[in-house]
Amino acid sequence: MVRKAAYSRKRRLPGNRYKGGDEMDKLLYVLLFAAGFGAGLALYLRLKLTAKAAKEEARTILETARQEAQKTRKEAELALKEESYKKRLEMEKEVQEARTEMRSWEKRLTKREDGLDHKAEILGKKERSLEKVEQDLRNKTAKLQERETELDKLLQEQKDALYKISQMSREDAERVLLERLSRDMERESAVIISRAIEKAKEEAEREAKNIVVNAIQRVAADHTQEVVVSTIDLPNDDVKGRVIGREGRNIRAFEKATGVDLIVDDTPGVVVVSSFDSVRREMARRALEKLIADGRIHPARIEEVVEATKKEMNELMMETGKQTTLDLDIHGLHPRVIMLLGRLRFRTSYGQNVLQHSVEVAQLCAAIASELSLDVKLAKRCGLLHDIGKAIDHEVEGGHQAIGADLAKRYKEAPEVINAIAAHHEDVPAESLYAAIAAAADAISAARPGARRETLEKYIKRLENLESIATSFDGVKAAYAIQAGREVRVIVEPERIDDAQAAKMCRDIALKVQQELAYPGEIKITLLRETRVVEYAR
Repeated sequence: MVRKAAYSRKRRLPGNRYKGGDEMDKLLYVLLFAAGFGAGLALYLRLKLTAKAAKEEARTILETARQEAQKTRKEAELALKEESYKKRLEMEKEVQEARTEMRSWEKRLTKREDGLDHKAEILGKKERSLEKVEQDLRNKTAKLQERETELDKLLQEQKDALYKISQMSREDAERVLLERLSRDMERESAVIISRAIEKAKEEAEREAKNIVVNAIQRVAADHTQEVVVSTIDLPNDDVKGRVIGREGRNIRAFEKATGVDLIVDDTPGVVVVSSFDSVRREMARRALEKLIADGRIHPARIEEVVEATKKEMNELMMETGKQTTLDLDIHGLHPRVIMLLGRLRFRTSYGQNVLQHSVEVAQLCAAIASELSLDVKLAKRCGLLHDIGKAIDHEVEGGHQAIGADLAKRYKEAPEVINAIAAHHEDVPAESLYAAIAAAADAISAARPGARRETLEKYIKRLENLESIATSFDGVKAAYAIQAGREVRVIVEPERIDDAQAAKMCRDIALKVQQELAYPGEIKITLLRETRVVEYAR
């Protein structure tokens, strides 16, 4: 407005210079400058206050963020420490359980070792086997100590791992946790697999029972009953006198040559041959029938006929073995093995004929093998030879399983056959299905009704022990248990044992029988020392 008034005055006074116009302009400029400066100052002050407020707000935000970050960090650290603590507790629990189990094993082993030491004091003859068991226990103790060392090492490793975990980042901790979860899943899968295996075993057992039942139904066998006497019919009672001989010399010579008990009693027309050894009894029966048919009965003739009958018995056993292998369609056996098979015809086990039992087991093995799609001939061979050791178990030290396995190995039988023989009573582990089949078939044959009789086997075992005690003395040529085990006749070598030694040996045998055997009544020990001189007149 001022400028406008001035301008009006200028226009009213044209041509005249407006006095005081410059001062007004200057004043106007000053006023304008002052107004602008005030506005700028106000703006500056406003901006300065706004910046300060922004800084305060930023500082507050930063402080809040810093506090939240510290809180988050502390929470993460606490979570990691808690997880580490839980893992450490789990590890300590596992270690404690392992130590408890180990202490339990140590207690069991200590108790077992004490029991073995006690048995070692009572059974001096088993000292070697007990030392072996003790050595095994020491080895197991050493293994347990090694296991404890390994557990301590694992514990230390777990502690080190826990220390590392406490310093891990979140990603590393997650990775370790995932690895542990993976191991837990593996354990769970192992449990599931184990359950599946148990179920499969149950189904397999059910199927095995069906196979065994089918095999039993396909094999028919007679019941057996073993006797220990043979009866010989005489043409007339006058023959009894010749069998006895003058002052009983014929009957003594016959019993000495054959090792049997010849019973001549008041029964008309009958003589009884008694022996627990069926081979010996059969040989004596055949020899006596020949002597009676020939009519010449005297000691020299008796020995001659007995020797000839022994050869015939060997031929008969060989023929029996061959016929058995032909009936079962088994070929390639060694002649000695065939001979032993024939010998089993005259061998019994718990009243059961061993050859018949072996044939029955072979047929059962073939039936089971055919159900399982295995080699039927190999299974049949295992079954036939599983008791081959019984043919010579009274001649060789050891059980019939080990004896039979050695025979099969000596005559180059297949490894499956050797293992089946050795393992059919579980003395050694079964290494093939054929061994398991042979054991099952043997149990089936022995367990059927009427197959075996315990009493006769114990009786025969006692007679065998009587003879083995007598033959254990140096200088004894032969020993025969007769009179149902009530008498043992011992024949010594006259050039090694004189009369004084013979009396002492007879008493020693009686004392050893008293110490080692349990028997009813009494046993008579008869020791024979005979000097025989033979010359020929030419």
